[in-house]
Amino acid sequence: MKRNKPLVLISLLLAAFVINLDTTIVNVALPTLVRELHASNSQLQWVVDAFSLLFAGSVLAAGSLSDRFGRKGMLLAGLSVFGAASLAGGLTDNPGQLIAARSVMGVGAAMVFPSTLSLISNVFTERRERARAIGLWGAITGVAIALGPIVGGWLLEVSDWRSIFFAMTPVAAVAGVLAGGYVPTSRDPDAPPTDRPGFALSTAMVALLVYTIIEAPNHGWGSARTLAGFALTAVVAAAFVTWERRIERPMLDLSLFRNLRFTAASASVAISFFALSGFILLVTQYFQFLKGYGPLSTGVRLLPVASFVAISSIAGARLAVRFGTKLVVASGLMSMAAFYVWVSTSSATTGYATIAAQMVVGGTGIGLTSAPATEAIMGVVPKAKAGVGSAVNDATRLLGGTLGVAVIGSVYASLYASRLIWGSECQARVGGSSSLG
Repeated sequence: MKRNKPLVLISLLLAAFVINLDTTIVNVALPTLVRELHASNSQLQWVVDAFSLLFAGSVLAAGSLSDRFGRKGMLLAGLSVFGAASLAGGLTDNPGQLIAARSVMGVGAAMVFPSTLSLISNVFTERRERARAIGLWGAITGVAIALGPIVGGWLLEVSDWRSIFFAMTPVAAVAGVLAGGYVPTSRDPDAPPTDRPGFALSTAMVALLVYTIIEAPNHGWGSARTLAGFALTAVVAAAFVTWERRIERPMLDLSLFRNLRFTAASASVAISFFALSGFILLVTQYFQFLKGYGPLSTGVRLLPVASFVAISSIAGARLAVRFGTKLVVASGLMSMAAFYVWVSTSSATTGYATIAAQMVVGGTGIGLTSAPATEAIMGVVPKAKAGVGSAVNDATRLLGGTLGVAVIGSVYASLYASRLIWGSECQARVGGSSSLG
């Protein structure tokens, strides 16, 4: 086993990479989909969001099932579902079919992603080697999200939008072959009976919350529909908690959240992916609409944030072992706060050198926060429950990322719209004054 550990890690990192790459790779193809598939704005939104919704909604159940039936089997099944659905997505010829393919890809991603982290925790058991492996895992997931626009832009330069989907299939296949050959089997030897009500309630809870967040910018954060969505989510969450506390062997051991190390680490992961996903959304539009860069040029200019997420994730996990997780994560959170304060001073005339420096600060903060926090989460969770523990980590990442896109996108849209209105009023006043003169 020791001799094969590097190959085990490469297999799991490749699987995590392809899943996270897909969360942002499609975004740069949206204008092309309007031209070639005649997709409406609503359909474009769901080409992106169907993946996130099904991914988030399925991840807790998939993580728990992997503990019961085997993490390697769940990983291989998920890669097969994801790869086949990606291939089907490239063969579609209308938006509805593409949205359906993206939904199935989301389910496949939910089967794969928690399995990668839980297998790492079971293979790399000594803390230093586990921290190193999770640091690399955190680096590859953050880098994949940031590289999505670069890879997507390059594929659009050399081919058409279908290549974005076709390209995912062979990568998933290679990851599956490597995992099948080198990753050991792993499961909870004392797995409880399947908690069907827990699966149903957890899936409904997370899916409803993510759906409400996705739709909130369209209907307004204070609208009756949005408030009703959050209220219904709270009701389902209360039902889930009540059920899980009542049964003897629940799907998710809620006592984990009494451990402040686990809870604070989960919140830190959510904050870091809020920052990463929200910033990528904002800066991608900034580069394309205000600076006039093309898709590939825009993606390449995101390299500073991708590079420093990777570097600081690896360094952060090592520093946490040496100096303590609290100090490193707190430093990362402070870096992200400084990053957002600095970004708020930017304008249409801000030079790229300044923006690149901002990305360095932001990427460093994200890496110092997410990788050590993930290692802390997996250190608290018993190895037998690594699948569901990994799924909690993944769910917080997805919720943080979805909130980042929704909240920052909503604020951006509101400011953009208000300035358009203000500009129109000024023009009207100037025009009125001129006519009076």
